[in-house]
Amino acid sequence: MAVSKELRLLVGGRDWRGQARTPRTAEGWEKPVEQRVFPTAWARTQTAGLVRSAVRHGLLKPTTWAVTAPVVEGLDHLDGLKGPVVFVANHASHVDTPLILGSLPHRLARRVAVGAAADYFFDARWRAVLTALVINGFPVERNGTGRRAVLARELAEDGWSLLLFPEGTRSQDGWMNPIRLGSAYLCCELGIPAVPIAIRGSFAAMPRGRSWPVPGRPRVSVRYGRPLVPDEGESVRDFNSRLAPALARLWNEEDVGWYRSLRADSRTALSGPTGPAGAAPWRRVWEAGRPLSGGGDAPRTWR
Repeated sequence: MAVSKELRLLVGGRDWRGQARTPRTAEGWEKPVEQRVFPTAWARTQTAGLVRSAVRHGLLKPTTWAVTAPVVEGLDHLDGLKGPVVFVANHASHVDTPLILGSLPHRLARRVAVGAAADYFFDARWRAVLTALVINGFPVERNGTGRRAVLARELAEDGWSLLLFPEGTRSQDGWMNPIRLGSAYLCCELGIPAVPIAIRGSFAAMPRGRSWPVPGRPRVSVRYGRPLVPDEGESVRDFNSRLAPALARLWNEEDVGWYRSLRADSRTALSGPTGPAGAAPWRRVWEAGRPLSGGGDAPRTWR
């Protein structure tokens, strides 16, 4: 009986004294949780596409244009452009996606899939269904890894253009964060162009924490740049180093105009859209929240 008891103790993870052989600080092994990907293929069927087109033209765009005053420039750069392409935009507001989808030519917009944060837009089934149906959204990880990262490539290989926000998340203070390499990687790997898009005024129109734009139809600017095509053998970092300044140049056009922005870029004197360096967080938010001059019916509270 004594031998049998000792064996049971040993098998149960304890020594002959009855003490655990595993240190108390050791963590128990747990089976890795398999990453579940919300299915979105149904949202790219012909039937779903018809529903999405009706919702966009009958509700999404009219509503967005009714509560903001968009000014769209650079659409001529998209003439003759065929997909797939990667639309790369800065991201400061939930109104950014409707502005882009509503301003794109229909021939391009109907074949665009939008990368949306998996931990927000796909955390609840009802929100995931609406995201997939209305904007043709697909889940992406903020760190650009996992099975969902492969999905973006598969969509591009199937002929879908992608709308991606390479900062990884909406800006906390309205200014741009560094651009990550995911978009440049897709372009270089698949040999497809990137179209930079600079959005100004969306943070002032609908900053983080708001579920609806501010009253008064604030002016927002959507600027499309020339498509950038990766050179043969160009590295991802080198291509990203061309993409980031192109986006910064578009951003600065709102302040200094097209010609001066181009001249400043050629002299490498272009200021990045990162906001006032060293300023307090409240000052950065204050500066980014300035309404754009001209257009809209919003009262001019910033002087």
